Amino acid sequence: MRRTCPNCGGELVKRPQRKKKPKSMTRHLISSGSPFEKTAGYSRAVVEGEWVFVAGTTGFDYSTMSISKDLGEQVHQTFRNIGAALEQAGATLADVVRANYIVPNVKDWAEISPILGHYFGEIRPASTAIIAGLVDPACASRSKSPPADAGASEGGR
Repeated sequence: MRRTCPNCGGELVKRPQRKKKPKSMTRHLISSGSPFEKTAGYSRAVVEGEWVFVAGTTGFDYSTMSISKDLGEQVHQTFRNIGAALEQAGATLADVVRANYIVPNVKDWAEISPILGHYFGEIRPASTAIIAGLVDPACASRSKSPPADAGASEGGR
């Protein structure tokens, strides 16, 4: 019997059962050493099976606990932070297939985009740039760069 949606009249289809997670899959949490991770309850990256999920990352330099006022340096530091997390996960920037950029000021995009090309020009992941505010106004940009697709930042190795 065909079932239809009472709101739109479209056909209702039963979703397949989700497969249970194999017991061999383990979760590995990766930290940058930032105190913000514990305070806000997140990891810089999470490895789940063959996937790596990278959190949104700013240009904060965790070795000095500071952020440069120079926009270009913030973007380069962002990629150093992402690269370090990927390395701990056994991946590299070359594994990234999706990247999301959050930029607070649209006027900064012209300066930021060539730096993105420096890192991803040959890799060319699917990407989206969003103009939006960040929690810390000192941060000029934020990147979510996973070695694979996912709304937040995930990927495969």
